[in-house]
Amino acid sequence: MTLTSGRFIGHEQDRGIVQFSMQDGATEIACAISTSAMDDLERGPRARPAEREAQFMRLRERIEACVGRKYQATEFEGTPPGIVLRSIDFRG
Repeated sequence: MTLTSGRFIGHEQDRGIVQFSMQDGATEIACAISTSAMDDLERGPRARPAEREAQFMRLRERIEACVGRKYQATEFEGTPPGIVLRSIDFRG
């Protein structure tokens, strides 16, 4: 199994998440990261809503590596099952 980059889906300001996908072959894996986690990764001021896509692109490599770890550990959440990243997932 090798996950590859999928697509940026969008920022949901009311839910405080950025949605994106990863690919496992032909299978699309739904993913999300909290905007708090992205802000924590950058250790700067909170990004504005219009800046979230650019912020995601800057952090994409680190975000996707974390998704890969959770995917390997089969840490899926929700219906349909997907990978959700929070600040705690980047600690340690």
